[in-house]
Amino acid sequence: MPLEVHPGRLTLDVLQAIHAGGVELTLASASRAAIRASAAIVQRAAKGAAPVYGVNTGFGKLASTRIEADQLATLQMNLIRSHSVGVGEPLQPPVVRLMLALKAASLARGHSGVREEVIDTLVAAHNAGLVPYVPAQGSVGASGDLAPLAHMTLALTGEGEMLVDGVRVPAGPALRAAGITPFTLEAKEGLALINGTQVSTALALHALLAFEPVLEAALVVGAMTVDAARGSDGPFDPRIHLLRGQPGQIDVAQYYRALLAGSEIRRSHLEGDDRVQDPYSLRCQPQVVGACLDQLRHAALVLLREANAVTDNPLVFAGGAGEEGAIVSGGNFHAEPVALAADAMALAIAEVGAIAERRIAMLIDAGVSRLPPFLTADPGLNSGFMIAHVTAAALASENKSLAHPASVDSLPTSANQEDHVSMATFAARRLQPMIANTAHILGIELLAAAQGVEFLRPLASSAALESAHALLRERCPAMPTDRYLAPDIESATALVHDGSLARVLRTLPGLPALWYPA
Repeated sequence: MPLEVHPGRLTLDVLQAIHAGGVELTLASASRAAIRASAAIVQRAAKGAAPVYGVNTGFGKLASTRIEADQLATLQMNLIRSHSVGVGEPLQPPVVRLMLALKAASLARGHSGVREEVIDTLVAAHNAGLVPYVPAQGSVGASGDLAPLAHMTLALTGEGEMLVDGVRVPAGPALRAAGITPFTLEAKEGLALINGTQVSTALALHALLAFEPVLEAALVVGAMTVDAARGSDGPFDPRIHLLRGQPGQIDVAQYYRALLAGSEIRRSHLEGDDRVQDPYSLRCQPQVVGACLDQLRHAALVLLREANAVTDNPLVFAGGAGEEGAIVSGGNFHAEPVALAADAMALAIAEVGAIAERRIAMLIDAGVSRLPPFLTADPGLNSGFMIAHVTAAALASENKSLAHPASVDSLPTSANQEDHVSMATFAARRLQPMIANTAHILGIELLAAAQGVEFLRPLASSAALESAHALLRERCPAMPTDRYLAPDIESATALVHDGSLARVLRTLPGLPALWYPA
């Protein structure tokens, strides 16, 4: 599918398409004049006598070292080689696709001083499906994502490596097989390629997009638990939430009203139920999950801004009429906005899992749920969901440790020249195991809630929740007696991850979109 990239005007829909793969990018022709103008300013500076950071000087603590004109290309190539020092597992292809596209879009805004052919090579590599080998660890999220972007750049020079079907291969032959000529670097180009927040931003976007179906599944599963526990839908009354005015809370309450509409289970106990109020894990879902949704929506806005930003250093500004332009040093490479957004996402992901774990605990507690103990008809001989809940508790606890803010940490680097860093790259990278943990908790809750609903037969839940129940039973039969449950947990978790439960929510009419940003 062809997709034209307009630098500075990327949308979440465009980023999601790039993340998913299968799109062919083209650079909007209107951007090329600015690219050429900024490159010309750098080329003039490279030929001039004045020292300009990143053009004819060393880097970081070595910025006062002047480099001769005949060594400027070597300077840039040495920068890439020396900074390719990452370790750990390689970044996944969806993340690398975003890296290539975000870096190309940032450079194409015409404030980085690189030539058109450099940007065109990034786009060509993306379109050919090439995946530079980029180790995941080694960036502190300031001075840009130096090490991972250096690995990406080294591959595009033909010296690094590519991942082909998960195997590391030399980059040069892979580029040539795709009909791509490896680029050579001129003044400032190596620095422009590795300065910037494109890795941490790509990792955070990867998490945001991966968590979307999980969050939607959490709403479906949470609603099924309300019915299994014969909870009230009164706490989802819109009047309650309008009085508070928190938009995420208002929307989540609307989601729950839609999911529970028409439930026979609810109608059966509208009168004669002696419980005045449900446990918080049922009653306060709009307040808890809605607050998480607000944090995620804010993170989406921050990441969308960052995806459209110019974050390398120094920056090139074309002059007006009769002016030569300027190259100005700054600090846009500092990824604090991404770090704080990723930390907020971590808290939201952890809390969605934490309240789900509490709902499981409520379901297996006969004194609260008024269902058979541990959701088994013959307790004692059978343990039912006793230890499945223990697994959920273990995962929720693990997420609490992982949710510790990464942005509050900083270790000075580059001989104290870079004396405050964001740790954004780890802040974003640690979100994937957290999402996996929360998805597994929700998979366990789905199994438990479905079992609870079956104890209330012949009463039916709502049409939406019965469709979710049927999806589960296609893969996992009911558990009247104990059996090997781990495969069922994996199957239920797959419904959370793969969007099956999300589609149950999305088919309901008139609901607000999960993410706001265009």
